[in-house]
Amino acid sequence: MTNLPIFRQESSIAEQTTPQQLQSAALGDWKQNTFKKLRGGFFLVLGYLLSPLCWWNDLLFNLPIAYGFGYICSLFYPKLLLPCSIIGYWLSNIIGILLMQFGAMDVLQNQPKKRNLKKELLSGVVTSTIYTLVILALVQLKIIDAPVPLLGS
Repeated sequence: MTNLPIFRQESSIAEQTTPQQLQSAALGDWKQNTFKKLRGGFFLVLGYLLSPLCWWNDLLFNLPIAYGFGYICSLFYPKLLLPCSIIGYWLSNIIGILLMQFGAMDVLQNQPKKRNLKKELLSGVVTSTIYTLVILALVQLKIIDAPVPLLGS
């Protein structure tokens, strides 16, 4: 019997809501949801372009970013060009994977859910590290060629 007055109070609040208020709330939710989907789509595409999942992105995105990062580091100490280029390449892939994860969460998830940033970051770091090690092994085994500026010649 104690729940009955509470039910009547909630019922009276619902009855006080006008159709205009309901429409305004629905429109606000729609705008917020649309913005979230557009933002998620942008992050998903940008992340895909930076991630190791895109096979043609290295030449256009990742290597110029990596070389630029290595070049900036080499201004402080010239021998840092190659190591910092590798780090820059690795970071661009991690950022791509994380952007894809954040974008996919916005696009695919209908209900707000708390994100586990540590888990997502760890997943991105592990995936990019494995990818980088595979690429380095392929270069060392002379299966693929490294660009001339990265060889230090």
